[in-house]
Amino acid sequence: MTTPDVQRSRRAGSDILRTAIRRNVGAMVWGTVLMGLYQAGETAFPIALGMIVDHTMSGGSPGALALAIAALAVIITTVSLSWRFGMRILQKANTTEAHRWRVRVASCGLQPVARDVDLKSGEVLTIATEDADQTADIVEVVPMLISSSVALVVAAVALGLADFRLGLLVMVGTALILSTLSVMSKRIGSSTQEQQARVARAGAKVADLITGLRPLHGFGGNHAAFRSYRKVSTEAKEQSITVARVNGVYTGTALGLNATLAASVTLTAGWLAFEGQISIGELVMAVGLAQFIMEPLRLFSDMPKYVMMARASAERMALVLSAPPVAAPGTARPAPGGDLEVDCVRYESLQGLKFRVPAGQFTAIAVYQPRAAAELASILAVNVPPTAYDGTVRLGGRDLAELSVEAVRELMLVNPYDGEIFAGTLRTNIDPSGTSRTVPEAVEASMLTDVVALHRQGLDYEVRDRGSNLSGGQRQRLSLARALAADSDVLVLRDPTTAVDAVTEQLVARKMAELRRGRTTVVITSSPALLDAADRVLVLDDGVVAAEGTHRHLLATDAAYCAAVTR
Repeated sequence: MTTPDVQRSRRAGSDILRTAIRRNVGAMVWGTVLMGLYQAGETAFPIALGMIVDHTMSGGSPGALALAIAALAVIITTVSLSWRFGMRILQKANTTEAHRWRVRVASCGLQPVARDVDLKSGEVLTIATEDADQTADIVEVVPMLISSSVALVVAAVALGLADFRLGLLVMVGTALILSTLSVMSKRIGSSTQEQQARVARAGAKVADLITGLRPLHGFGGNHAAFRSYRKVSTEAKEQSITVARVNGVYTGTALGLNATLAASVTLTAGWLAFEGQISIGELVMAVGLAQFIMEPLRLFSDMPKYVMMARASAERMALVLSAPPVAAPGTARPAPGGDLEVDCVRYESLQGLKFRVPAGQFTAIAVYQPRAAAELASILAVNVPPTAYDGTVRLGGRDLAELSVEAVRELMLVNPYDGEIFAGTLRTNIDPSGTSRTVPEAVEASMLTDVVALHRQGLDYEVRDRGSNLSGGQRQRLSLARALAADSDVLVLRDPTTAVDAVTEQLVARKMAELRRGRTTVVITSSPALLDAADRVLVLDDGVVAAEGTHRHLLATDAAYCAAVTR
């Protein structure tokens, strides 16, 4: 039974194909004209040969023969130039259209508000590359289909003029071949769609494994993870073999049917010539056309397969492009430098959480349950839409639901707990946009100075993908430096120093407090150094604020707090 999501994907996939065709109609028209000239020229060649043979056998003059040879030269030139420029136009349009869809899928994946789609990042990557390319193939497929049909029609007409039975044989045979292959192409489309989905899942699994490679090695889970990936990859391999088998049957059937039609035309023409019903020149023409139509027949019979593949890819792209956003954010903007307020928020383990961080204050939140820390950070980062929880979060006195996500993130930065490190340099990781004026201060406050000083290139030191040439503590400090260099009005950090030694942690806490003085800072942490550097500490237990005060006051008055944070 077809689900509504699948039906919506198919409708949107058809819309994508129509958009691709409409956007490239000019290039497709010119490509069709030129490729039609190419196919017509190819068809005209054996026709001209047959006429030359008949003319020669009937005792024609040398001048007429020279004129016929010149006509052949014109045909050959037309074939060469029309193919060259026709394919250039179509391939340029194809490549440009694939680029457009790649950019559009990528822009959907990078939007501030996530799409409501059950796909991992690795699957989105496959859709943005392979599926975008196969969808754009429709720009080239349609002109090739039309030009191939032109060649078959010209061949059928030429053969029909020699003897109507030859022309009828080509037309009926082509219709039967196309009908047979169109049925088989549906199996290719469904098999290809499943293959693309399984390959995408395998790619997503690889991305997950690479991300968690170090933790997996740490607790010995790498072998189990490898077995899990091997299972997914084996499924993708088996589906690929199925697709290859279906394609092989399709191609073999197409070649067999095409060869049968060509042989039938040749034998029929030979019989008609033997009976004296067609001339020797017409026989030469028929044999030449029988050999020639193999190529347009192959193209013509391949087109249904490529159309189904393009449609399957377009439907997978539609999973991303037509998916509704997870949330519908507002359009208002918060007042700059405002405070942060969480008012009676209920979400998962958070049970009516309520607190306020005044503008310019450095507040630390000690959370006894790690799950609650992750949920609070997700809500503040607008990764959880306001409609998904009860209560209100206000920034600058405005409800988050009323604010645009872009405006929220311009004013408030919630640094990810596992901040991604990109291939590039230390500088481009700290300041990706190249506009920060506080890079030196951020490097100093995050205590990344030792990494910069360790290498002759300084901030231009090359960082490998995911920071593989940095230690865990260096990667964490690099992520912290990036957050500090953003210099946002409100900064939220979650456990920013868990991989840093105690001495360095003390320095980071003191320098970060100095750098962020006068700006709103919230640190979700159990680090005594950061807790001590904060102006105020909130204790979050069982989803509510259980206590508050300075770190030293809580150490002296709250035994549970003392046990939780001292080490």
